Amino acid sequence: MPRSEIQKEQISSSMLGRKEGSESLSREGLRGAHGAQAVLGVPAAPSRPLQTGMEKSALASSQLKEGSEKETPLANAAFWAARKGNLALLQLLLNSGRVDVDCRDCLGSTLLMVASYFGHLHCVRELVLQGADINLQRETGSTALFFAAQQGHDDVVRSLFQFGASTEFPTKDGGTAVLAASQYGHAKVVETLLKHGANSRDQLYDGATPLFLAAQGGYVDVIRLLLSSGAKANQPRQDGTTPLWIAAQMGHSEVVRVLLLHGADRDATRNNGSTALHAAVLGGHTKSISLLLDAGADPMLRNKENELAAELTQNERIRRLLWPREMRRKS
Repeated sequence: MPRSEIQKEQISSSMLGRKEGSESLSREGLRGAHGAQAVLGVPAAPSRPLQTGMEKSALASSQLKEGSEKETPLANAAFWAARKGNLALLQLLLNSGRVDVDCRDCLGSTLLMVASYFGHLHCVRELVLQGADINLQRETGSTALFFAAQQGHDDVVRSLFQFGASTEFPTKDGGTAVLAASQYGHAKVVETLLKHGANSRDQLYDGATPLFLAAQGGYVDVIRLLLSSGAKANQPRQDGTTPLWIAAQMGHSEVVRVLLLHGADRDATRNNGSTALHAAVLGGHTKSISLLLDAGADPMLRNKENELAAELTQNERIRRLLWPREMRRKS
């Protein structure tokens, strides 16, 4: 079954005018970073090897039109400083008046997004105090808050909220900060987002909620937070898949237990008629099977292919578990 997930946003070595797929900071960019200090009257530090290999953004196809931003060594240096957390250089460049605090790279990323992605709180604060627009969106729709939440930087998330960040800006696939944090199991970030008004019932393009994404990943602490904030245990995706169904399929038995305790429908079916019990049997997850049966799941329900859960496995131990209780007693 297809997984629900927000495409993970990446920040590569951001530079103005870079072509899609170019990952490392070029020699020209390196000259921009260190040469900027000389241009502004500060001795350049010795060059050090730069880390490379950041994944290309899965949504990098959205680019600013060529020529919409003019590449300059100082702007490149500012992106380098935001990425590396070099506050002194960032301040120097911004205070020179020759770098726009909201300048963008070829993917629409801003300096604030880059600093938020890498968790450089001191740079984030400096950029906001210099007038950076907190709620600007990248071409994919991501904001600085989204990047900080996705990466699990709770201190940055809290700081952005202090300066007026909004949770109301989804990405093009419907992703929000709370969906991203839930997908990656960042419990502290989820808690902070919920305290600042994030909606525990946000939905991705396919109807997946934060609870669904957390159940899919097996993040019990996140699930407890979401349920206590009003998340619906039985809210399905568009294809009828519930959080309980996906947790059973993935074998996250503790998630199955918590969801059942919070009223999850043990016999809810997907559009194809399969129940959580069918899903657990297909995955061979005996602990989840036992939990569902103990909660009263019906092993005699058939899917739209007219299959019982027991008919989906050759494992004799699982098949014995699935016999109706009356047959087990006779046996």
